[in-house]
Amino acid sequence: MYKLLFRSFFRTKIFLVSLSLLLFVGIISILIGKQYLLKQEKTIAAAVSFQQKSIQNNIKYHNEDLGLVLYYLRFTLIKKPVNLSAISIGQSDVNPLLQSVTIRNLEGQKHDTDFENPALLMSGNLDLGFVIIYLFPLVLIAMTFNLYSEEKELGTWRILSAQTTSKLSFLLKKMGIRFLFIFAVLIVLLIAAIFVLRIPLDYNFWALCMQSFIYILFWCALCLIVISFQANSNFNALTLISIWIVLTILLPAMVNNYVLNKYPVPEALDAMIEQRDGYHEKWDLAKGVTMEPFFEDFPHFKKYIVPEDKFSWIWYYGMQYMGDLESKESSIKMSEKIRLRNKISETIALVLPTIHTQLVFNKMASTNMIAHLDFIETLTKFHEKLRVAFYSDVFDKRPADSIDWGQYDVKFYEPNTNFNLFKTLSPTLLITILIGLVAIIKLKRL
Repeated sequence: MYKLLFRSFFRTKIFLVSLSLLLFVGIISILIGKQYLLKQEKTIAAAVSFQQKSIQNNIKYHNEDLGLVLYYLRFTLIKKPVNLSAISIGQSDVNPLLQSVTIRNLEGQKHDTDFENPALLMSGNLDLGFVIIYLFPLVLIAMTFNLYSEEKELGTWRILSAQTTSKLSFLLKKMGIRFLFIFAVLIVLLIAAIFVLRIPLDYNFWALCMQSFIYILFWCALCLIVISFQANSNFNALTLISIWIVLTILLPAMVNNYVLNKYPVPEALDAMIEQRDGYHEKWDLAKGVTMEPFFEDFPHFKKYIVPEDKFSWIWYYGMQYMGDLESKESSIKMSEKIRLRNKISETIALVLPTIHTQLVFNKMASTNMIAHLDFIETLTKFHEKLRVAFYSDVFDKRPADSIDWGQYDVKFYEPNTNFNLFKTLSPTLLITILIGLVAIIKLKRL
């Protein structure tokens, strides 16, 4: 029976063409991921080189004025690249891999990002995650929508029924062969990704592989339950395509729209305005108004004299600090709102395997919004450490060449990738099992 089914499969040339196209697009997506990693490597190398040269040049020309040197100098924090991100680029194309900041106010710097072509951002990235989530189901639908109806329409179902001991077993074998070839393409692409993208075989990679496997099983179960209605091929094809559109396009757009409107983030604009006003309005105020809250947070700097009649770095950096201080509450609220958005999205996604799989891919690759927020929080601590470390040197009017600049090289941040494997995989798996059982019960009535 298996030999006959394999021969029948290979005689259907469109199946082989579909699998070949799927494999070809998958390889293209891996090469796109490779270009993404190369871009990251070039960016990091350029940042390391720039920081070293910038320090040398500023010391050379402004050695006697450390405050001026630190006005220009940028110190870089880099989110350590994860090669798995080439499979699921996620939101990393809009959220920067690195941040270079001065010791001036942070709020005006921490949301800076690279210039990107808006048209490219709108179309998204053709990464391997996109191929798995969007294109694998389409090929599976094309190969299975007429699994039963074709035999019935050609008049061969009664003959086959008489020659097999179990009609259900026969259909499951036909489905199994199609799934086997789809799964084989997935395995080939993942193996290719390991070598081309130099992906380590760690916990995250295996979790991504298992989620991919379960996701394809989910679509197999959906195809089976549509087939179980015993409708004609046209009905099956239209139904499955409609389900694909709803699950991959319509529902994700609705969820995104709901979350954005349910939890708006006006704090983003508030933080920007408060930061700018908190700094700029201090130029027109008495210097004591600026320095009083600054000295409350840094009482050990009270020993420094702040002249009222001329510019001083302690007053200038005090103004910069006040800009961050006055926008701090709005900034915290904005971060909390974004985390709440992500939590609600993850909760809704528990019953929507397409969204859940995308979120899992992004989480495994550290390209989701939470990974970026964690990076921004680390940047805040990084900036605070820099600022406090340099304040005394600036206020003491030390020359720039007296600083040990060797300790101020580019710093790396390693994303937190801890997760519960059972909680990650179980939502899609449970839905797949439920749909599969219903489909099998219905198919037994054939």
